[in-house]
Amino acid sequence: MQSNSLQRSGLAAIFGVLAITVAMIACGGGGGGTVAGGIDVAAGKALFGNTCATCHGPKGEGVPNLGKDMRGNEWIKGETDEALVQFLKEGRKATDPLNATGIDMPPKGGNANLTDADLEKIVAFMRTL
Repeated sequence: MQSNSLQRSGLAAIFGVLAITVAMIACGGGGGGTVAGGIDVAAGKALFGNTCATCHGPKGEGVPNLGKDMRGNEWIKGETDEALVQFLKEGRKATDPLNATGIDMPPKGGNANLTDADLEKIVAFMRTL
């Protein structure tokens, strides 16, 4: 009887560790590797650093009077990946009532060479902030 109890608790521990491991892999492990769907978060971080960090800071902390703090941002959390990619493609004019900085956010952060796939990687990185 005691042996069965020990076996069950051992199996429960193994399944718990397995579930945590799968969740970490699916979420990109905190900014490296891939996320669900095979999007490269590390590449997104590099693209973010080369384009978005000028206004939003290298860790998404925001630069005063330039770019919003993206860490834990409720608007980002509430949008779909597709909507965020579209937003990045279009940017936001300073005259937009939702623009809190009064500074244009240029389409694709001013980097016209970014592809939709690049923007998807940036969004995947943004999800880790």
